Amino acid sequence: MTEAGLREQICVLAKSLFDRGLTHGSTGNISARTGDGGLLVSPTGSSFGRLDPGRLSRFDSKGILIDGDKPTKEMPLHSAFYETRSTAGAVVHLHSCHSVALSLMPDIDDDNFLPPLTPYGIMKLGKVKLLPFFLPGDPAMGDAVRGLAGKRSAVMLANHGPVVAGKDVEAACNAIEELEDTARLAMLTRGQQPRRLSDEQVRALVTQFNIEWD
Repeated sequence: MTEAGLREQICVLAKSLFDRGLTHGSTGNISARTGDGGLLVSPTGSSFGRLDPGRLSRFDSKGILIDGDKPTKEMPLHSAFYETRSTAGAVVHLHSCHSVALSLMPDIDDDNFLPPLTPYGIMKLGKVKLLPFFLPGDPAMGDAVRGLAGKRSAVMLANHGPVVAGKDVEAACNAIEELEDTARLAMLTRGQQPRRLSDEQVRALVTQFNIEWD
């Protein structure tokens, strides 16, 4: 894909997320690898509903801003995924409602944030790590991701929002939508003792689809 095509794709997918209420106002940020090893990143304070392809922040392969507006303050978070996951071609961070709500619950498994309600959360995300609360823009968020040593493609920032790395922008957006939808199911069925996938069913999925499950 040309850089012009990638810029357009970022903006189209971001607007789709915004239009369906998966992030709001000027929240959320998105980035993608360019063909030369650089990055395109949504600017700070920008809305997913109104991103301009020509104003995306452009970094070169050395991580130097060379064009576009000032980037999101969550750059340490994005950089940590690219540094630790060689397969990462894009990173998306949202402030999606149901995943944030689930992160507020007192009995959530920090190591495996999403309950096994459907196959698809497992297939697209593996285990999602729940990280503690950090101030927005705190470089410590990036350190927390680096501490996972590339073993997780998705994390949930407590009281804040999910972050997902994918092989490309479309894959990352699809995966973060699955995260939010699974969290929504979890909240809808909370307290009703839903029938979760069994440990045996989860192991079969992990084996069949070669899912990261450390």
